[in-house]
Amino acid sequence: MGKVEATQLAEPIDPLADLRPVDPPPPAGDDGSLTRAAGATTSAVGPGPARSKQEASTMMAPGRLTARDGALLVVDLQERLLKGVEGRDRVVANALRLVRGARILGLPALATEQYPKGLGPSIPELAALIPDRPAKLTFHGLGAPGIAEALEAGPVGHVTLAGIEAHVCVAQTALELLGRGYRVQVAVDAVGSRFAEDRAVALGRIERAGAILTTTEAVLFEWVEAADHPHFKAISALVKERSPGAPGA
Repeated sequence: MGKVEATQLAEPIDPLADLRPVDPPPPAGDDGSLTRAAGATTSAVGPGPARSKQEASTMMAPGRLTARDGALLVVDLQERLLKGVEGRDRVVANALRLVRGARILGLPALATEQYPKGLGPSIPELAALIPDRPAKLTFHGLGAPGIAEALEAGPVGHVTLAGIEAHVCVAQTALELLGRGYRVQVAVDAVGSRFAEDRAVALGRIERAGAILTTTEAVLFEWVEAADHPHFKAISALVKERSPGAPGA
């Protein structure tokens, strides 16, 4: 009988192969952030303002959110939607204080309305301060005509949110803004929902997504920056207006 030739052995099976990443992660840039692949979009949720890497890094860096590159967006403060909102008087009072503060300091003050044909217009107090309040069907505020364009024209780096309902249109607006590269802060005493649980869960979610939770008074003082600001006394007067339902009011 002839000698049997040895067959070539197959490569050994690696039992951990399925647990290893197929492709390595993208290389880190000089600042430690992941570099963007060529041709990648700036946002997974839609086109946003075109910004350089340096601008985006500056925008997302921790720091004070002053009036110099900020804007205010009041979401759907409509009478019919306000019915049943927990603490509605406090929400309305604080939202209006923010609008007045923005006007004093020259910030863009914007507002939206959710399907006003069926849900009615904004409350008269807001309508008097912000006459142009574009209607929308999307639950995020940037779906209203002209809102995204107004922010881009600023140019705006951060947006303060107020309005209702916290777990629907306010939350989705915050997430949309974050996705487009804006820094976002939410005045928790100027947003509301019909049920406390919905509001609490929404605020927790958007904070985890990167939004800053703050209060109306903190926003006003952060906007004005210093006691020698020309409009400090006017802002201080707004701060002293205690909203209904606030501790010590």
